[in-house]
Amino acid sequence: MNKWFSLCLFLGAGFVSVSAEAHRFAPSLLRINETAPEQYRVLWKTPQKAASSTPLQPLLPENCRGASAEQPEFEGTGVVVVWNVECEGGLIGQEISVGGLAENRASIMAMVELSDGRVLQATLSESDPRFTISEKASRSAVFGQYLLIGFEHILGGLDHLLFVLGLLVLVGTGSRLFWTVTAFTLGHSVTLSLASLGYISFPVAIIEFAIAFSIYVVALEIVPERRKGDGLIQSHPWWLASGFGLLHGMGFAGALTEIGLPMGEVPMALFSFNVGIEVGQIAFLVVVIILWRLCERLITGVSDRLQWAPAYILGSLSVMWCFERLVEAL
Repeated sequence: MNKWFSLCLFLGAGFVSVSAEAHRFAPSLLRINETAPEQYRVLWKTPQKAASSTPLQPLLPENCRGASAEQPEFEGTGVVVVWNVECEGGLIGQEISVGGLAENRASIMAMVELSDGRVLQATLSESDPRFTISEKASRSAVFGQYLLIGFEHILGGLDHLLFVLGLLVLVGTGSRLFWTVTAFTLGHSVTLSLASLGYISFPVAIIEFAIAFSIYVVALEIVPERRKGDGLIQSHPWWLASGFGLLHGMGFAGALTEIGLPMGEVPMALFSFNVGIEVGQIAFLVVVIILWRLCERLITGVSDRLQWAPAYILGSLSVMWCFERLVEAL
């Protein structure tokens, strides 16, 4: 990897890290379960850290009347509130929405689970803040919704992105990058699918710690002296990428578990979520490479003195996250 490239990449990453923290998926989720004819239980989950003074607020149809909400509970990095409502005539054909989307620059997963097993859902955003509850969700709608969720998840995860960025510094561009990122994708696709389907389980705090540690390992491998060597990882970086991809897949599964999979369209949802992650990774790498081309001339003459910057920045962030997550796990 060109040392100019490495420096440019991680100076940008270091700047981003000042104002952003590693991704902990705390989605805004509106889940409505039909418990009896015209009776529904509403679960409303939002992040603990608000992006705006304007709160996110679910807006149910006018035919719904409900009791007061139960005591809020903290779940991971989210706050969960639950209450019961009675909707005269049911929810089919009705419209739900969420206020405050524009102010919070947020997207919301809305899910309606009917007593007959049907699951209807949509992603609400500033441009599309309303969801009309139809008889059945289309396959194309499921594909589009979960693709967007996967795309937003990877781009919102600084720790995942820094790992991919480290792979880019380690192997450079071209075919080696293609095969390395493909190995990472295959690794996280396996554990994402197994965990989302309930075949494996894991302590979330430990996985978060392991993901941070994987970034530290990459930081060690991009030390200038090691990058010039011909060790196993330098010669076959896809082993590193696929192995740690298994860990990152468990982290992705936490996001998908929070949202749930639509009954009858589980394979489609898993496939499109993975596609969304892959599209997000590719988009991120393309943007980074373009930025490198634009700014590599700016550091001519000083790149030799700063060639350790990538390893230092990546290593410092990963160690900080390791300590934070270890404390949380204990």
